[in-house]
Parts: sequence; structure tokens; C-alpha cells
Amino acid sequence: MRQSLQASYVLHSRPYRNTSKLLDIFSREQGRRVLVARGARQGNSRLQGQLLPFIPLLLSWQGQGEVQTLTAAETGTQLTPLKGRKVLTAFYLNELLLRLLARDDPHPALYDAYAQTLQRLSGSSDRASDEEAGLRLFECFLLQELGYGLVLDHEVSSGGVLQAQQLYCYQPERGPWVIESKQDCENGLLVHGSTLLALQQGDLYAADAHTEHHNLMLREAKMLIRINLARHLGAKPLQSRELYIQQKQLLKS
Repeated sequence: MRQSLQASYVLHSRPYRNTSKLLDIFSREQGRRVLVARGARQGNSRLQGQLLPFIPLLLSWQGQGEVQTLTAAETGTQLTPLKGRKVLTAFYLNELLLRLLARDDPHPALYDAYAQTLQRLSGSSDRASDEEAGLRLFECFLLQELGYGLVLDHEVSSGGVLQAQQLYCYQPERGPWVIESKQDCENGLLVHGSTLLALQQGDLYAADAHTEHHNLMLREAKMLIRINLARHLGAKPLQSRELYIQQKQLLKS
């Protein structure tokens, strides 16, 4: 079995034997795979500076079974290197894919969304709200691609169209239903219709990112998606999230 110049990203790498690496990759056409890069840790290997996360690659490999052999690697379009908080955000994306994607299950549209999210992260904007918006949209699309998509197009009790100004109670097992007051939502998450519609339309960005309404939308979207992701991630904590918490604590000290 041979694959030639497949658009891919390295999600994770680890040492293998004396001079090699094991790579968890995400390929656009082949899905998540595990490859062995023989000799990649040798000082004279041309692969040393190539097999890094967040860099578009063209990878070739061959073999059968769960682990196949990398035969060639070419670097694709170069992105501006990620720095600071953005690196942790990108590691979080990789960890989600590693935890939730089955091997050998292609998701071309998800690959494109991942690449676009990395491009946004490497862009010139340093606004935390833009980073948050891109992250929420990727998480939402990931759930949809895995078959766990949020109900974002109708109210579940009546089937009616969502209204931007309406308040809803969202339960992961059901979806959103209309309520009259916060007291009517005992076992769900309070969320405004505008937040649900923004997620449905793929637009959580705002020209004025510091408005109270936009900040509320980002908070609601974060809680809504985090609750739904938790159902599929299991009890094991995300390492990237723990690193982010540690970084915040260091900055405060």
C-alpha cells in the first residue's frame, strides 16, 4: 500500500527506538494515521526541521498494518510561526483530533477547517476574542463531522425557528427549548438565540470585539460546546487545557 504526497499535518510525535520517530498525522484524504519516520532523529536527517506540528506537509508512505513507513516529506505553504497563547490553542486543536478521530477515517472538510483555523491563528490579529471565535467554530464543526452536531436550527419542543432575541434552555440530550425566564432552566444551559444562530452561520466574529453582547455570545458558546465535548472526551483531562491553566497562574504570580 503506497500513498504519495498526501496533504497532511503532524498532530503528535514521539521518539521511537534509537533514531526514529512515531508520528500521529492527520491526512486530508486518508484521515488519522500512524507513521514511523526512520532515522528522523539523526543529526544529518533532512526530516529534522520538517516533521513539526502546525506546518502543512506533503507526506508519502507505504506499508500495511496500523503503523506504516514514511518515505518522503515536503513542506507546503509556510505560515507565520505561532507564539505564546496561540501555540497552546493549536496544541488543544491537535489533542481534540487525537482523542476524538478514529484511525483511517477521512474527514476532508474537517481537515480544511483545521487548516483554516491554523491560518487564522497565524494571522496578524492578536485579539483574544478572534482566537476564541475561531476555536468555538472549529469545535462546533468537529462535533458535527463526528455525528454529534448541536441542534442549532430549531426549537425542539415546537420545531419552530430560533429567534435571536429569545432565551433558550439547552440540554445536550435534547437541544434548545424556549423559556420565559432563567428560573425555567433547571437542568440545562441558558443560551440566547443569537448565540445559537451565530454558531449555525459560522460567524462569531465581530468588528467591535469588546461589546457586552459579543462577549456574552462567546461565553455562552464556550460553555455550550464544552458541555457537549465533555460527553465524548471522557474523564481523562486534556493536557493542553491543564498547560493553559498553569500558564495563566504563572502570569498572575
